[in-house]
Amino acid sequence: MPLFRRKATDLLDESTTPVTPEEEPAAQPRGYTPAKGRETPKRPSTGRRPTTVVKSLSKEERRAERRRLRAESAAEFRREGGPRDRGPERLLVRNVVDSRRTVGTWFLGGALIVLLGSNQAMPPVVRTGSNILWVMLAFALIVDSVLISRKIKKLVRERFPNTGQRLGSLYLYAIMRSISPRRMRAPVPRVAIGDPI
Repeated sequence: MPLFRRKATDLLDESTTPVTPEEEPAAQPRGYTPAKGRETPKRPSTGRRPTTVVKSLSKEERRAERRRLRAESAAEFRREGGPRDRGPERLLVRNVVDSRRTVGTWFLGGALIVLLGSNQAMPPVVRTGSNILWVMLAFALIVDSVLISRKIKKLVRERFPNTGQRLGSLYLYAIMRSISPRRMRAPVPRVAIGDPI
């Protein structure tokens, strides 16, 4: 026979005991939270922002501030580049491209000449010449891209044998940089043409 077990008659008596109206809980609103018995402590004022009045800027001052911030970010991008330009492998690729003359720098100018020369208003001789120029530019760009890619492959495997960069993305990065004119490249070239890499 268990020592601390209650009898079934005790349980029946408890469940049938009547509740007086004084013991019934008062109906509270839905969002009611009972009090904790103490006041909520205030937040400490240390480490908070000073409550100094900030002078509101006029329209011209806000415009000048935005212009200044835009110029600073543009200068930083020209100097450092974006997230895709980070890493020693990308720096090596930029230096390889910047240290040589590439056909890609002449490609945009040649494409403009081809576009003007292939107009229907031009004589047939000019249109034929522009088509020949287009084929020559495309062929020279492909040969130059292959040469740059081979040099990059050799240098990356030499200097970074355990690199996590894919060579295909480095080739594409180099080709896109070689197509853009030297003055418009971002980040700006750090080496001069002809410098050893």
